[in-house]
Amino acid sequence: MKVSDHLLERLREWGVEHVFAYPGDGINGLLGAWGRAGDKPRFIQARHEEMAAFQAVGYAKFSGRTGVCAATSGPGAIHLLNGLYDAKLDHVPVVAIVGQTARTAMGGSYQQEVDLLALYKDVASEFCEMVTVPQQLPGVLDRAMRVAAARRTVTAVIIPTDVQDLEYEAPTHDFKMVPSSQGLGRYAQVPADEELQRCAEILNAGERVALLVGQGARRARAEVEEVAEVLGAGAAKALLGKDVLPDTLPWVTGSIGLLGTRPSYEMMRDCDTLLVVGSSFPYSQFLPAFGQARAVQIDVDPSMVGMRYPFEVNVVGDAAETLKRLLPLLERKADRSWRDGIEQSTERWWEVMERRARVPAEPVNPELVVHALDPLLPDDVILAADSGSAANWYARHLRMRGAMRGSLSGTLATMGPGVPYVIGAKFAFPERPAIAIVGDGAMQMNGMAELITIAKYYREWSDPRLVVAVLNNQDLNQVTWEMRAMEGVPQFEQSQKLPDVRYADFATGIGLGGVRVERPEDVTSAWQQALAADRPFVIDFRTDPAVPPIPPHAAWDQFKATATSVLQGDSDRASMVKQGLKAKIQEFLPGSGKE
Repeated sequence: MKVSDHLLERLREWGVEHVFAYPGDGINGLLGAWGRAGDKPRFIQARHEEMAAFQAVGYAKFSGRTGVCAATSGPGAIHLLNGLYDAKLDHVPVVAIVGQTARTAMGGSYQQEVDLLALYKDVASEFCEMVTVPQQLPGVLDRAMRVAAARRTVTAVIIPTDVQDLEYEAPTHDFKMVPSSQGLGRYAQVPADEELQRCAEILNAGERVALLVGQGARRARAEVEEVAEVLGAGAAKALLGKDVLPDTLPWVTGSIGLLGTRPSYEMMRDCDTLLVVGSSFPYSQFLPAFGQARAVQIDVDPSMVGMRYPFEVNVVGDAAETLKRLLPLLERKADRSWRDGIEQSTERWWEVMERRARVPAEPVNPELVVHALDPLLPDDVILAADSGSAANWYARHLRMRGAMRGSLSGTLATMGPGVPYVIGAKFAFPERPAIAIVGDGAMQMNGMAELITIAKYYREWSDPRLVVAVLNNQDLNQVTWEMRAMEGVPQFEQSQKLPDVRYADFATGIGLGGVRVERPEDVTSAWQQALAADRPFVIDFRTDPAVPPIPPHAAWDQFKATATSVLQGDSDRASMVKQGLKAKIQEFLPGSGKE
């Protein structure tokens, strides 16, 4: 047995079923071992190493298991980095296995020789090691798997090409040998009783309690719902925690922040007590004003508590177990007027979203595209949104319910993960439908190439439905609007304009389904066609770049900056003013839901 054979055997013993990768001569030894192992774990071939890393992230995000990716030495290892940083910043367990030039060539300025230990020092800061002798392998791989899962982060194992082909020798019971075992014990950290008592005293004293939940509360849905009911609270969701609570609950106000909802903004503005569970939401300007609210934070990671806001109590513990112990200490609020107000505000918000989706645009309103999808979503769908304006509409128009899951690149906010995320999700859950909502910039950057990956593998999935919706407005739209609102400068067409591409035609050309939509009356039927298809499907929606991603609370300086861009001759000035006014006025119409 070679070192490469034992590596794959060890991965199988860890329960790894898929490795998202791209080949290269720096991992030729591993590729040979894959052939000898009957492709177990499965080698999933992406079009690019960055996409392999994103697929591993999507797999890990939606399955809760550790994602594994692999790449060759030099350029392959470099290409993994963006996807690995996405995993690190969103606290997702991913192990990267990368090749390296032979030990005899190291230091010789050899082909594809890159100092990978230095390169990966930051992204895999918790654990990054190079295997230089066979006896070292099991301990290094086991620690990589264990650290990634325990600390929800990225780890890396670097294996020179000549080491891959050495005969495997297990570590012995000798000095300076490190035998290793497998397995990751389950535990749920719980706080001290006195911390829970202090937390309860603050929450019981509050009259207007607001909750903010993030992805760390995903396994605590029942407990969060019970706490909110006892306290008469409303709950806002950080975007990475969009699927933590169903939006069918009338007191769930939706997302928070620039991509959030007005009820979330108003609840934070008016509350006197704040409970944050499993979130490190970074934008403190969307939290209560300092000194306005007494606040408590619950998080499993001691290094992530105490940030963003002057919390009185920082409780370190597993969300579900902590809330279970907290609940008997809480007193039910008799006055439900605060909760009633939140529910009324949330109901009105969804009426506003309906109106904004129906605002005419040229040719199609992007808000209509996503809003029309909402009632058609299967209850077990897996959703991904790319960075950009697509994330705005995903955040505001789609209501989570049932077993739905959804995610995006939350902290890195990189372009390009939407399509590979859902590919990773389909390997974790081949029986569930998946939908990616992406902009045309991300689609041109890498999404079109990954359609080839989809075409290669979709016949293996028990449910072949994977829908890619492209918001094709021929503009890098989010940055265009940020330039207007933050810099006060008009659209710089040389950087922002994109060529029109027939995305659906490309899809049909490689055996997938596809349709181009250029009329608002065709939006719903296109979604229905895609969700009923017997294969993955691309919908090319021709959307209006002048529809503004207006935040729930736009500051005066942003209005002034946008007006300045108009005065300076923005190429889209007439349309953007018209669409902006039409969208904003929907918030001030009577609450009947009728235009």
